[in-house]
Amino acid sequence: MAIYLDAISATAFAEEAAKSRDVSVSETITYVEQALAEVNKSDFSAAALHLKLARLSSDRITGNKAVVKQAEACVIQAEIQSKFFGDVQKSVDELNKALVLYKTL
Repeated sequence: MAIYLDAISATAFAEEAAKSRDVSVSETITYVEQALAEVNKSDFSAAALHLKLARLSSDRITGNKAVVKQAEACVIQAEIQSKFFGDVQKSVDELNKALVLYKTL
């Protein structure tokens, strides 16, 4: 009986972790898309807020850590391009790369 209950709780935990990962991925994609919209309007302070939220949300993603790390690097590069250089096009390019990577998760 105890083994059966352990198996049920392990299955429930795995399902909950998968749901949490899916929510984090969707949430992260939403933040990146919002940042992309703000960068396109050259509103870098609003974009910085969305990029920070995207990075925080990305930390909760479980799964392919190499892809997550690469996508986070793109988000950071986009933030650098917009915040320090005001380069809309390079920032947009990096955010588009991040979106493609996050959507593969």
